[in-house]
Amino acid sequence: MLYFKNKTSIFFSLLGAMISFVLFVVFLKQNMVEQWHQMPDATKMMDLWLIGGTLSVTAITTTLSILARMVLDESRGVLKDFYLTNTSTFKIKLSYMLSAALIGFVMQLVMLALMLTYFALVDQLAVPWSRSIDLIVVALAGSFLAVAVNMIFVQFIHRVETMSAFESIVGAASGFLVGTYIPMGALPQFAQTIIKFTPGAYISALYRQIMMGTKVDAIFSGRQSETAFNQSMGIQLKWTNLLTMDQTYLVIGLIFIAGILFIFVTELVKKRQGSLTVID
Repeated sequence: MLYFKNKTSIFFSLLGAMISFVLFVVFLKQNMVEQWHQMPDATKMMDLWLIGGTLSVTAITTTLSILARMVLDESRGVLKDFYLTNTSTFKIKLSYMLSAALIGFVMQLVMLALMLTYFALVDQLAVPWSRSIDLIVVALAGSFLAVAVNMIFVQFIHRVETMSAFESIVGAASGFLVGTYIPMGALPQFAQTIIKFTPGAYISALYRQIMMGTKVDAIFSGRQSETAFNQSMGIQLKWTNLLTMDQTYLVIGLIFIAGILFIFVTELVKKRQGSLTVID
């Protein structure tokens, strides 16, 4: 309720996603379309490519905006009021995380609707309704993954100023880290490795596989050039081989579980240290 009542908060939480969208439409789109002009429906393919990356950025920035509320509540003493209810600190953190996941999910769907509407008007782009369930599943996965990863950092931040700086850094860097501004194939190997270690890049890859997969298969017909295209555009991330959709989901699941375990263990350590302090 606090998030949706604050229009400024909504705007800034979507700023990273909107920047990637505007940059693509104004500066990058034409060059990328010309690069792949020999491919049928190159314009629509690039539109879908952008949508996948932008939705991943949306999940990262909107969930982080909600988790920032926890830091704000701590600075205002609101968390101390919550602690008086005898609710565990982990459950209180979990409530912020669930709220962030819900809002991240909703805002991804909002951004998806906005971008599809724009590209439908400009480029006559259409995504089959049969993809809706798959897109909703990825939106949920993206929200929970972004919450788990963001919370790993947010739980160590206690000052509003520090949180604002962190949000600015993440908002500016997320577009690069999920491969939205520049295709992976255009980056040096070191930068590609950084993207592969960014959890949001796997969400971006899932979105792109769902929206572009059948079109890519039809265009390249399983030729070797299809593998090169998928790797270059970040449609599939490559470790030993290109990751399939199931393997990508597995990676996301492992990262999520590791993140939750880290948060839980950190909370246990803090609780134990607090108990020792009281005894001393």
